[in-house]
Amino acid sequence: MKKIVYPNYKTKCGWNALLPEYQNKSTLSHDINSDVVIIGSGYTGLAAAKRWFELAPDDAITMIDASSCGEGSSGRNSGFLIEIALANDAKSTSLKRLIKCNKLISRTINKIKQVASTATLDCEMHRTGTYRVAAGDVGLKSLLKYQRFLEASKLEHKILNTEQLNELIGTNYYRQGLYTPHCYLAQPAALIRSLTEQLPPSIQCYENTPALECLKNKSHWIIKTPQAEIKTKKVIVANNAFCGKLGIGNHRVATIYTYAALTEKLDEETLSLLGTDNNWGILPTHRLGSTLRRTIDGRLMIRSLYNYDKEEKIESVTKKLRYHLKMRYPNLPELNFHSVWGGATGLTLNGAPLWGQIDKNLFISAGCNGGGVVKGTLFGELLSDLANNQPTPNIQQFFGQASWMPLDPFREIGFNLVSMIERNRAKAEI
Repeated sequence: MKKIVYPNYKTKCGWNALLPEYQNKSTLSHDINSDVVIIGSGYTGLAAAKRWFELAPDDAITMIDASSCGEGSSGRNSGFLIEIALANDAKSTSLKRLIKCNKLISRTINKIKQVASTATLDCEMHRTGTYRVAAGDVGLKSLLKYQRFLEASKLEHKILNTEQLNELIGTNYYRQGLYTPHCYLAQPAALIRSLTEQLPPSIQCYENTPALECLKNKSHWIIKTPQAEIKTKKVIVANNAFCGKLGIGNHRVATIYTYAALTEKLDEETLSLLGTDNNWGILPTHRLGSTLRRTIDGRLMIRSLYNYDKEEKIESVTKKLRYHLKMRYPNLPELNFHSVWGGATGLTLNGAPLWGQIDKNLFISAGCNGGGVVKGTLFGELLSDLANNQPTPNIQQFFGQASWMPLDPFREIGFNLVSMIERNRAKAEI
């Protein structure tokens, strides 16, 4: 069976299903010329398009996406906007680097907040902070490492035991937790719709128009789509998990699917069992752990499970997500899921992004590793600066550069083997 080269999700995005019906933009059906083509209209692509317009408003700017707004990967995430970059250690050299990173991130957050504050839709963007929690020994070890980093960085945080966590979020499943205020929660589909809504009208946006090939000519690039071709001077690749399907960055970025479920609105009696915090988010201490949210409108969301390069059947996913949610909240009545969906993310071996110019007039930002809202926005904006010969910070020095990884079948075998080992080691966190 031929592998999918662009997003073609089996299920609708649950966040998007909560919003008013979206009027799709047109599909590209005729050949065009452009000064720049941006492949992907998620957070990175939108930021790149907006910044390009600021730098060169007379250029023909074209953006294409395989999905429609809110249904792509950018609308399918968990809605965490983290304010700070994190290090793997608390060395002084890392901390100095992070101070510079956080200045860039802070500026980006403020721009996103401005969009949310003036949007037609309610993006439900609130600075709630976030909980990082541990249920098993592996999680506790990771949490202690994170605590040391926060202490060395002099970042505000609070250590929480099982009883305190139970009081706040209504579960005694976790043995220890840390609360930090450095996070916003948002409705991701509403946020991506709002960012799209505020684009300059001269930017040409085509939806349901996947890039099938990206071909280099002597003086230009050709982007092939199902119904038409685009001749362009420059290309920005911002389709994250699917860049490798175009033969771009496939030695650096892998396509991973993860899954989420959102409950129906809970009644007051059920909500009373969920602690005193009415709008919270939990991030796991292990990379394969479960993410949870209690939304402002009284729902629970859980995100968990991983597959390499293809989606699992939604019936199986639903059963597993229900089990993981029940583990954490055994005292709740049977919960009905409003929606269950999958989403793809670009995973790199060392957790760093693939960013920069990789060929003449070909630029890329991919490999978000599940944290693409703020960083993706920042990287997209700076990529347009780079492509327009503007000064840019040293992204590789600040955030690293994606390391090499083998291609299939070795990559799939390695991913499945490592995942199996890690799921066994950290099963309490999943």
